Amino acid sequence: MTRVEVSLKKLEDRSYTIHIGYKCLDRLCEILSEIPLNSVFVITDRNVEKLWAGKIIALLEKRFPYRGLISVEPGEEQKNLLTIEKLARKLVSMKADRASTIIAVGGGVIGDIAGFLASIFLRGVSFINIPTTLLAQVDSSVGGKTGVDLPEGKNLVGTFYQPVLVFADVDFLSTLPHEEFLNGMSEVIKYGIIMDTEFFTFLESNVEKILEKEPDILIKIVSQSCKLKREIVEKDEKEAGLRRILNFGHTIGHSIEAASNYRIKHGWAVSMGMVAASYLALEYGMTEPEEVKRIENLIDRFGLPVCVPEDLTADEIVQGLTYDKKMVDSKLRWILPTKIGSVNVVEGIKTDDVINVLRRLKGR
Repeated sequence: MTRVEVSLKKLEDRSYTIHIGYKCLDRLCEILSEIPLNSVFVITDRNVEKLWAGKIIALLEKRFPYRGLISVEPGEEQKNLLTIEKLARKLVSMKADRASTIIAVGGGVIGDIAGFLASIFLRGVSFINIPTTLLAQVDSSVGGKTGVDLPEGKNLVGTFYQPVLVFADVDFLSTLPHEEFLNGMSEVIKYGIIMDTEFFTFLESNVEKILEKEPDILIKIVSQSCKLKREIVEKDEKEAGLRRILNFGHTIGHSIEAASNYRIKHGWAVSMGMVAASYLALEYGMTEPEEVKRIENLIDRFGLPVCVPEDLTADEIVQGLTYDKKMVDSKLRWILPTKIGSVNVVEGIKTDDVINVLRRLKGR
């Protein structure tokens, strides 16, 4: 298996290991034995419960003090404070204590919910993440961001809370619907654009193998994505500076998600956001047309959208920018590419220019 060590030791040691492999569930208990486990609670959703959680629980019961399963309905709409309260009260009824461990088995929504719950339940209990989607394996399982949504926007209530261990078996992706797989590929592409030219070129050369889910290729893209994100998180755990570049494509992407009432998947929205940000960079003379074309072509080759949906207006999307977590002193900070493998953080982008770019992306 591949191991990616994440070192976070500035104030206290919050380092952990991401274990990445293929058909490696039989090694889960061996890996979990590296950490102390007292009482274990699994949180998942109804879909993953049928596919993978049962197998994982069967393994846990043989070696560890497994105490119970909590399953929620799937979907972004579960990411709210009411869900957190229900889960916390369930843990109380199941006699969870400060020595308990919460194990998340699922995609990004489950990881966000379970991680946030772990961070606040009894002022913090241990958290293990077993991500079962590509998006969760390459993004939300790395870096410790947890949280839930408010009606006003995504992830507005949350914490930075690191897991004690992450276990990512790319075989989980064999049961992932194609659209959900592509949902994660948008984040994989993002890493190449913002910081790794060689990785971007690797993706360009292996589109077909990736879409066929060849195990060795999947391990490569998951491990490299985790290594790239680790490089940023170790330098800037709580998004004080450098970590902001991970939001490339998310400024407009989150607004597109909200404007569509979350009908549009996160990866789809981020893909549109990356294309829009690239054209904004071109508009401001920060990059070259050839760079934008490469970005747009790669996104398109994976079957991800490069145009804004006809049923969303540019004005609706821009409205969502007025409350963005990346705003500082009422100024929105944009992440714009200068070339493949490099981005800049930029202020002063005019709203009219954003609207014009969005309108052009609708009209194609």
